[in-house]
Amino acid sequence: MAAPLSDHEKRKQISIRGIVGVENVSEIKKGFNRHLHFTLVKDRNIATHRDYYFALAHTVRDHLVGRWIRTQQFYYETDPKRVYYLSLEFYMGRTLQNTMINLGLQNACDEAIYQLGLDMEDLEEVEEDAGLGNGGLGRLAACFLDSMATLGLAAYGYGIRYEYGIFNQRIKEGWQVEEADDWLRHGNPWEKARPEYMLPVHFYGRVEETKKGPKWVDTQVVLAMPYDTPVPGYMNNTVNTMRLWSARAPNDFNLQDFNVGDYIQAVLDRNLAENISRVLYPNDHFFVGKELRLKQEYFVVAATLQDIIRRFKTSKREHTSSTISFDTFPDKVAIQLNDTHPALAIPELMRILVDIEKLHWDKAWNITKRTFAYTNHTVLPEALERWPIQLLETLLPRHLQIIYEINQKHLDRIAALFPKDLDRLRRTSLIEEDGGKRINMAHLCIVGSHAVNGVAQIHSNIIKTDVFKDFSELEPDKFQNKTNGITPRRWLLLCNPGLAELIAEAIGEEYVKDLSQLKKLNDFVDDDTFIRDISKVKQDNKEKFAQYLEKVYKVKINPSSMFDVHVKRIHEYKRQLLNCLHIISMYNRIKKDPTAPFVPRTVIIGGKAAPGYHMAKMIIKLITSVAEVVNNDPVLDDKLKVIFLENYRVSLAEKVIPATDLSEQISLAGTEASGTGNMKFMLNGALTIGTMDGANVEMAEEAGEDNLFIFGMRVEDVSEIDKKGYNAMKYYEQIPDLKQVIDQIKSGFFSPQQPALFKDITEMLFKHDRFKVFADYEDYVCCQERVSRLYQKPKEWTKKVIKNIAASGKFSSDRTITEYATEIWGVEEKTIMRYSTLRACPNISTQKI
Repeated sequence: MAAPLSDHEKRKQISIRGIVGVENVSEIKKGFNRHLHFTLVKDRNIATHRDYYFALAHTVRDHLVGRWIRTQQFYYETDPKRVYYLSLEFYMGRTLQNTMINLGLQNACDEAIYQLGLDMEDLEEVEEDAGLGNGGLGRLAACFLDSMATLGLAAYGYGIRYEYGIFNQRIKEGWQVEEADDWLRHGNPWEKARPEYMLPVHFYGRVEETKKGPKWVDTQVVLAMPYDTPVPGYMNNTVNTMRLWSARAPNDFNLQDFNVGDYIQAVLDRNLAENISRVLYPNDHFFVGKELRLKQEYFVVAATLQDIIRRFKTSKREHTSSTISFDTFPDKVAIQLNDTHPALAIPELMRILVDIEKLHWDKAWNITKRTFAYTNHTVLPEALERWPIQLLETLLPRHLQIIYEINQKHLDRIAALFPKDLDRLRRTSLIEEDGGKRINMAHLCIVGSHAVNGVAQIHSNIIKTDVFKDFSELEPDKFQNKTNGITPRRWLLLCNPGLAELIAEAIGEEYVKDLSQLKKLNDFVDDDTFIRDISKVKQDNKEKFAQYLEKVYKVKINPSSMFDVHVKRIHEYKRQLLNCLHIISMYNRIKKDPTAPFVPRTVIIGGKAAPGYHMAKMIIKLITSVAEVVNNDPVLDDKLKVIFLENYRVSLAEKVIPATDLSEQISLAGTEASGTGNMKFMLNGALTIGTMDGANVEMAEEAGEDNLFIFGMRVEDVSEIDKKGYNAMKYYEQIPDLKQVIDQIKSGFFSPQQPALFKDITEMLFKHDRFKVFADYEDYVCCQERVSRLYQKPKEWTKKVIKNIAASGKFSSDRTITEYATEIWGVEEKTIMRYSTLRACPNISTQKI
């Protein structure tokens, strides 16, 4: 019998990771040794693993640079419409492996590193995650950048280069403890600082009325330093740019009064300016109205718009013209606002056009509206941004005036269309009066954009018929749906090479750039060999993940148990509590009759709670306390294990998702805008247990509802309950199983040292549970029984898995971006792929780009 393949040999086999040519391997080894010597100034005797990672990263980056410069030269020469994706978050994760895959260098690098006597996986583990995002919104932005480059769009991501990303989560005695994420401490080989493009950003000051119009004066200046990161498309020679801004104090900061002041203190105070890009706010679905956060939002917007306008003015077309005309600006520039965080771009562009470029208001407003589009990401009221007027008055006085003017013209229009409808004026105003004057940033985005979209069909419908109903009645054509997607490069090729190769053997390699081709897998649903191979890939992934858990977390799990996984931000609406109640009910069932048949499960829950979100932190403590009891009870005999995955992040998602059997997507119907984790699990061969919420609805449409485990109330049922009033006590009294579970939590069964520890959770569940955990409990438990029954029939289970993978083609971010490009950004479909085979344009100054 042949010996099993090593990881290195497995990876060598994979054709879709590039060709191993002798010249390629030799060139990479030379580059590696050169960088170790000249860049890192080390030899093999004293080099560390980190040095080897940096040497390889610089070698791979060398292969990007020529393509990067040529791409920008090509854009200058052809002058396409440019797309700017503005986001306060880009959750990129690691870059090395993704770059090797997109450049077709993976196998050559693997071979070179092997020949150098090193282990590729060890080097990849050295790289820090670029955790510049909280969760779904930031990760979506990262997937979108990959798709825009793969489709050859002239696109740029703009955001903030946070010195500290999303905190590292440690679990100590069952509680979440936050640690700073000093991700840049060893340097970042993928970024290039561009001090020559440093730009001033103004704050505070006052508005002076002059003969030439309003003038913003006496401001404090902070400089924005750009750092560029290359974004390679998949196998197409396109390399786009993500430009992140870092705050710098100007050299004369606080030194104007030097002769009478304290020079040392003035230099120390530079930190105050530079704090703007110091740290990512760790709040997902929760608005925190802090001045520093507003500064961050304006900082990225002001720097980015200056940069966009500079590029517009120095374009080849404008270069040949004697005067600059902004008439063509919306034909050459599309700006997408990723949620309301960059909403200040709207008044900022108006300020530039009216105050600086001296355009008439109406013309400036027409240009602004045609340029911007807005994506809404949440319907939770506490997540919607509403900034106090006083804060804007102090920080951005001119912008407040412009917002007032926008609002006045908007309300005049409403009043003309709906005379005497004062309530409609109040509901649609940009300024809210209740409880202190505040600016509703979502309303500003809607009024100032030509397109507004939700991120799944059900979410877009809720926006139109409920949250922004008045606006959609006013301009129905403005509202669209763009169902989210994920990049198959990271979320299949990179994280699940065994499955990617198996699919390529069955249907060819073209699916990587056209995920809709996965539907061809339907031909293999009854193919016994394919069923066996899919099942084996999953089992290999589970064993590998079990080894990882044992090594890193010192936890031993049974790889033949069902891996039931619930990983996402910890939030009440995502209902990790519902999962936790089910765990306790399974525990009780085994304890009641240890000899009864039970399908072994390993329940894996992971995610971070916002540091100030008390309930979310209590939920983590409850899960870890339940895990402590379950995992140490000898009666359970490995039938049930509960793992809380510490510090869930992109690189950990890449490990757990391919190993998952059951994906938990159990938010209350009508609360999850879309979800993208659900799509990653589907593509990687997990079955979904979920409510009819977010993109689950479309997943069920694509795969057939009988190929998912759907349970719980629909949106209509939830609104019926809301009308009647939700009575948690009724469910508690009518469902004995639920009563037992809640009584155990209340009595301190899981916290014997502090019996009242979880009082806040139980009180919330009874008195003010907005997400109605008890109402869906019984159906959830029944549905989980169906899951267990099917899992006992491996062949039937795997057939459903194949049907799910075959139906996941719709959920590629390539499809999403094609829809944005053609239906919102005004980029013609025929031009999308035109830019994806680039040629060099010699003698063009890259200073123009």
